[in-house]
Amino acid sequence: MKLTPVAAGPAVVACSTCRLTADAREDGEGRRGGALLVAALHAARAADPAYAGVAVQEMPCLFACADFCTVHLRAPGKVGYVLGRFTPDEAAARAILDYAALYAASDTGQVAFKQWPAGVKGHFITRTPPEGFLVE
Repeated sequence: MKLTPVAAGPAVVACSTCRLTADAREDGEGRRGGALLVAALHAARAADPAYAGVAVQEMPCLFACADFCTVHLRAPGKVGYVLGRFTPDEAAARAILDYAALYAASDTGQVAFKQWPAGVKGHFITRTPPEGFLVE
C-alpha cells in the first residue's frame, strides 16, 4: 500500500473499483460501477461551479464491498461519512456533490436532515469522528 498526498479540504473520495450493483461487478462494456461513479462525479463537478469547493478524489477499494458504489466524504476537523449503494450516474453524482457542498459549508460536517438531497437519503453506511474528537 502506498499513500499518495492530496490537498487538504473537503473531498468526496470515490471507490474506483466498486461493484456496479449488489449482483454485478461490471456493466455490459466491462466497466466497474466505481469507475462509472468517479467519471460521473468529475463530470458533474466540472459542469457546476457550486461544487468547486469540494474535491473529487478516487482510490481503489474503500473496503465497503457489501455496499457497492461507495464514497467517503471527509474534511479536516469534521465528521466523515461513508455512503454507498448508488447507481453510478449523473443523478447520484449531483446528489452526492449537493450534500458535499452543504457538508463543506458546515462547521462540524453535520447537515440538517431537512437539507439532505433526496438522492443521498438511505445511502449512509458509517460516520467517523475526526482525528482527536468523538461525536456527542
